[in-house]
Amino acid sequence: MKKNEDMAANNFPVQQIATDTTLQSGQKAEGYATPTQDTTPQMCFFAPKRVLPIIFLPGIMGSNLRITSAERQRLIGQDNNKAWRPDDIGAGNAHENSTATPRNRQLRIDPKTTAVDIYDPNGPSDVSGDGRHSNVTLEKNFNSPLLASDPPTKKDGRSATQKARQRGWGEVMFTSYGQVLQHLERRLNNTFTDGKVQAEWGDIVNADPAAWSPERSKPQRAITEDEFRKAVGKCWFPVYAFGYNWLQSNRRSATATADRITAVIDSFKKGGYECEKVIIVTHSMGGFVARGIVHPDIGGLQDKVLGVVHGVQPAIGAAAAYKRMRAGFEDPGMWTSFKESVAAKVTGNMGDEVTAVLANAPGGLELLPNKTYGNGWLQVSINAKQKDAWPKKGDPYEEIYKVKGKWYSLIREEWINPSGLPEDRGGGSFDQTIDYIDQARTFHDLIANTYHDTSYAHYGTDVAHRCWGDVVWEVDAAKGADLDNWDSWVIETDSKQGELGLTPPECYAPGAPHPPKVRAHMAAGTEPGDGTVPQRSARHQLQSGKFSGVFEQAGYDHQGSYQNQNAIASTLYSILRIAQKAKWKDDPKEG
Repeated sequence: MKKNEDMAANNFPVQQIATDTTLQSGQKAEGYATPTQDTTPQMCFFAPKRVLPIIFLPGIMGSNLRITSAERQRLIGQDNNKAWRPDDIGAGNAHENSTATPRNRQLRIDPKTTAVDIYDPNGPSDVSGDGRHSNVTLEKNFNSPLLASDPPTKKDGRSATQKARQRGWGEVMFTSYGQVLQHLERRLNNTFTDGKVQAEWGDIVNADPAAWSPERSKPQRAITEDEFRKAVGKCWFPVYAFGYNWLQSNRRSATATADRITAVIDSFKKGGYECEKVIIVTHSMGGFVARGIVHPDIGGLQDKVLGVVHGVQPAIGAAAAYKRMRAGFEDPGMWTSFKESVAAKVTGNMGDEVTAVLANAPGGLELLPNKTYGNGWLQVSINAKQKDAWPKKGDPYEEIYKVKGKWYSLIREEWINPSGLPEDRGGGSFDQTIDYIDQARTFHDLIANTYHDTSYAHYGTDVAHRCWGDVVWEVDAAKGADLDNWDSWVIETDSKQGELGLTPPECYAPGAPHPPKVRAHMAAGTEPGDGTVPQRSARHQLQSGKFSGVFEQAGYDHQGSYQNQNAIASTLYSILRIAQKAKWKDDPKEG
């Protein structure tokens, strides 16, 4: 009953559950007619009866969303139901998003009128079928026995790409996650040849894990060949990607995703396979969803998850969330990096563009630093001297996020509801945002100490990818400016990218002289990390005492972490260590 109550807490659409039917109908032998002169023996491969699915959960903005409201499409003048598809960079939809006004961003990317863009092989191609999910394209050397194309003689046969889409690969940002999905699928299901470990596994088996973790880490021991055989022997590892509506609360996403995981396990069992648990691999905010999945009062799947691999998780939040709501995403400029610049414009490189989305999105607000992040991370410095810092009493919700009308507040109220719609038609308000912040606090408290007992982690602690551990407003005040009443200054100009012009409120009185200029700018981030998650947040998860392996790494930014070979290698290693813990029915009895 508790889960049903949570699902009905808001008028958000309940996400449909889609499951993969590939090779789940039981063991069957199939033959195909060939010309009599073709004497090539037909071979039939039987999948192992043991199945340990890998469930990949993306980060914020990493799941593709569709619009569920015809009225919304009409209001923004859009002829398709695409809400969020970051793989479309360079295509028309990306242009629509990158040039969208705050109003259209609010209306298009709204938790109340969006859902995960799930693949339906029988649906219209450009709406839910292969055309819509054409972001999934497999590498030429991709080879998995579980995602092989059907022979052309098979009636209603499917290609390997279509089977991957059926696993949910098209639900996520494939440009960020396609490489790791293919790598895990291919490697985990190609392990032995003639009883010998395939040569490709030489990078993991008997290899020193220190090679993947040049920074400070919890020491790891190499996986021996015997351990490798125990982990992967007679077992199938189908790799799934489950998108979730990152605009909605991660609590809701955890509940919905737990249902999808249960459906996958049940479908394998009905097909005659032995499948009791899954392994979850996460990116960024997907770690919050995973922690909700194993929480007894949210997803309740602690006994159906064998272990979790957390990648670049902002375990206690990231101050970059504050920075981006006030100053937008970082745009390096078209001449520096066309792709990164377009990506910043799509996500919003102005504060009002980001606020129009995240102030109305419970999930996005849950990325703000929680009370465990510490005191004093939001600072005001005037003429190079620190004036004040918050939070002071360990409560960022009351001391920062819910503070109204200050020039350094998180929320600029006029940016919340550019659509002008009333709340009952999907518009926003300061009070609604405050309600979402209260929900974020409740969720933070719920999962604060929740990690699976078998957890692994990798993350960046790179000085080349510094980020906002603290957010500092640096004020340059001209001589004669009223520095004693700095807390009451009013925003006169705002670049929406971290540059403010401030003035005392009394200057707005009729006939009042204009005071000396006061300029403020948001300082660059200084803490090592991955450009988004500072090392203090990533490292905090280790205090739970539940992490068996930790890899501190360098050389990648936050969104591109799973395109880094060290991150992928440490993920494979972590999966194998977790898989060793699997208990199968025909295993020898211990003792």
